[in-house]
Amino acid sequence: MSIVKISLSELTGQFLKELKKKFGKSAEVEIRAKEGEVPTLSEDLFWEIIDSFDWQQKTGVAVLANGVKKLAEQETVFIYLFADVLHEKLAQVNTKAHVQSFAERQKGHLSGDDFLYARCAVIAEGKDYFEKVINEPSAMPTDIIFEALLYLPDKAYKLKTGKEFQYTPQQKIETYDFQ
Repeated sequence: MSIVKISLSELTGQFLKELKKKFGKSAEVEIRAKEGEVPTLSEDLFWEIIDSFDWQQKTGVAVLANGVKKLAEQETVFIYLFADVLHEKLAQVNTKAHVQSFAERQKGHLSGDDFLYARCAVIAEGKDYFEKVINEPSAMPTDIIFEALLYLPDKAYKLKTGKEFQYTPQQKIETYDFQ
């Protein structure tokens, strides 16, 4: 076993090629990051991106365009952080009370996808509406959905890097079974 310590700024593609050459492609690598200044996405920036949506557009992708551009203008790490915050907020609206309110007004039918897309709409409507629904589960909408919000980080990453976004936040967004 060998231990190599380098700064993240030295962790380049060339360095990785040299490691593969020295240890072989099947060698196992463990990365440990010492705590330093950890970037965070401010609530203000998150809601600025959400507030930049153009609701005059006809498609979800077009509505998101300003938000995608605004997020892509940030450092790449903020795209990951945005995905994390988005999933955290989706989880905040995934309580037993919210599910029950939604299902009752759907005549007892609960589609996990519809509930997820309704939670996306709650966030897409902005901070005030989001906070209202958090505090009043009975305000959970059943008549609006906005699935496109789920793809905002993917589109921003693609715009910024030209590559596909390969990231799964730790916070799960699936509808929980509260029965």
